[in-house]
Amino acid sequence: MTDTATAAHEYDPDDAVLTPVLDVVIPVYNEERDLGVCVRRLHEFLGDGFPFSARITIADNASTDTTLAVAQGLADELADVHVVHLDRKGRGRALRAVWEASDAQVVAYMDVDLSTDLNALLPLVAPLVSGHSDLAIGTRLAKSSRVVRGPKREFISRSYNLILKASLQARFSDAQCGFKAMRTDVGQLVLPLVQDGEWFFDTELLVIAERAGLRIHEVPVDWIDDPDSRVDIIDTARKDLRGIWRLGRALATGRLPINELRIAIGREPLVEGVPLGMVGQVVRFGIVGVISTLAFMVLYLVLQPLTGAQAANFLALLITAIGNTTANRAFTFGVRGSSKAVSHQIQGLLIFVFTWFLTSGSLFALHHWAPGAAVHLQLFVLVVANLVATLIRFIALRWVFRNAVGGPRAAENLA
Repeated sequence: MTDTATAAHEYDPDDAVLTPVLDVVIPVYNEERDLGVCVRRLHEFLGDGFPFSARITIADNASTDTTLAVAQGLADELADVHVVHLDRKGRGRALRAVWEASDAQVVAYMDVDLSTDLNALLPLVAPLVSGHSDLAIGTRLAKSSRVVRGPKREFISRSYNLILKASLQARFSDAQCGFKAMRTDVGQLVLPLVQDGEWFFDTELLVIAERAGLRIHEVPVDWIDDPDSRVDIIDTARKDLRGIWRLGRALATGRLPINELRIAIGREPLVEGVPLGMVGQVVRFGIVGVISTLAFMVLYLVLQPLTGAQAANFLALLITAIGNTTANRAFTFGVRGSSKAVSHQIQGLLIFVFTWFLTSGSLFALHHWAPGAAVHLQLFVLVVANLVATLIRFIALRWVFRNAVGGPRAAENLA
């Protein structure tokens, strides 16, 4: 079922900014009392020396009171105020509809109660306009933030963000502060991946953006809690936990095309001439390689007295090769799910065969020149041979997982 959004007012182009730098969205549901105060205050702020051209878009999501009529009256009264009406409820649904259709350079949103001090709007937007950052969020949890709210909401907010850090490894500090902005070109790629249409929308957007390597700018805010908030905390918490489970499972199984998204909008590495993504892959491959080498050494030392040098080398390499391919598939190259897993292991074993020939050849040469070499010297020669083979293994694995590390085919899949 597709969501429908209709423009409830067409403002006079002679008085309006046709293509603004900033589009500030105010999602509303049954806010007939507060909407006028909010929009007039924001409109005055944007017109009083704000350095970027801006539009205010009121996104009415299925209000049952006179909110839509109030919004239309404000659009008639004030320049650069636009109204969009949706037939279904949901803050995330409203934001997605407006943000995806916006022609502004940067899209933002704030809650209708204006809990956040408007002086934080410029620090929120400026890094996006300059291109320094991709998303920006207000945070109530920074040490320099000044927040007025009850202990219950404070506890719930901090607990929720701790859950995100533990379950989804989120690094941003405040998922649900109603004060966020995003570059529109980035949004065109990220928003189609966000499934939630309600309160979990913010969290899902931020987690996907963070996993794709986008830069998230955080702005400490002065924030005063709205005592008249109608958010159902219990129902929202239940839906948030369900959203965390769904998103975590999608990330773990590879259902979310994070690799393709990273390729399309990730930042280039700092080393000129190095292919996109290789710097991080080298680091992760090195970590897997160190662990594999340690495992190989332990296995060789255990097996060598039982099976002899060549057999111990073969068995230790085989066991670590299977684990190495599995670890590099998920950790180094970010391939999730069972698709082509068997094919990847077979190709990994072919790489193992080459590695085995290289290391066993080194061991054969050692025994030829030094027949009585101690086990520690044998191990040293094998480790050196493995280090030589590591470079070749990395190049080969980049080819095995080529659809996950870059190139036109992966980019086309996202487009």
